[in-house]
Amino acid sequence: MSVHAPEMPIEVNNETGIWTTDALPMLYVPRHFFVNNHMAIEEELGPERYAEILYKAGYKSAWHWCEKEAECHGLNGDAVFEHYMKRLSQRGWGLFTIENLDIAAGTARVRLDHSAFVYQYGKVDRMVDYMFTGWFAGAVDQIAESQGLSVRTVARQTQSGAQTGCDYGLFEVSPL
Repeated sequence: MSVHAPEMPIEVNNETGIWTTDALPMLYVPRHFFVNNHMAIEEELGPERYAEILYKAGYKSAWHWCEKEAECHGLNGDAVFEHYMKRLSQRGWGLFTIENLDIAAGTARVRLDHSAFVYQYGKVDRMVDYMFTGWFAGAVDQIAESQGLSVRTVARQTQSGAQTGCDYGLFEVSPL
């Protein structure tokens, strides 16, 4: 196994200790800490209810991220979504591959290999990566609106690497 240093800029404010990458403040936490908290909340609320909450929060967060990063880097259109998938992959959530993207039509298909959630959960025969779902719709909708398009979307996970017979996750975005 080969390794390399992070491929994104990380700055730490000497006075506050706040980490930033590009235009946004960041947190750096161990994966097991984050996923164990995720699992504890899921246990209390149930995966369906927790997925609903995370979808809304993730949608809003992706919208904000895409807006700020597009501005920071002078990006627009597909390049914003491509940058988003690159940064998600670089930050250790898993490796995200865009299989299909059509902002004007409100469609996208994203493959997820090496999901941080699958590593922690293992093969549990259900979808465990649902935290990401709202992120894709939020990103597509923000990019569409920035281009003057009125399309609004919904995203869903169609498979997870945590399911028997599946080696990777798939997410699909489609118009409402």
